[in-house]
Amino acid sequence: MLNITRPETITEIHEAYLVAGADIIETNTFNGTSISQSDYALESWVFEMNKQASILARIATDKISTPTWRRYVAGAVGPTNRTASVSPKVEDAAFRNVTYPELVASYKEQISGLV
Repeated sequence: MLNITRPETITEIHEAYLVAGADIIETNTFNGTSISQSDYALESWVFEMNKQASILARIATDKISTPTWRRYVAGAVGPTNRTASVSPKVEDAAFRNVTYPELVASYKEQISGLV
């Protein structure tokens, strides 16, 4: 939510990395999926969180880049706080608390916001 509520702080952090010599910065979107954000009832904000994160990172790279030294943005995708490969129930190894289609939909939403 800091991408929305404190954009100037996020942009300042990006700029600090770029000034220090980073060629590529990541968007502030670690766990920016609807699956992860459902723990905080923020699923409806996922697209906007990711969109704003991309905008802020782009603002910083555009500000710091020069014609001879371009800077780039990498969209940080995932993870979620659930896994389709391991059961969260020790007593039921076949149980999964997320499905593959749910993961696809969640990542698709995040990537759409980043793009």
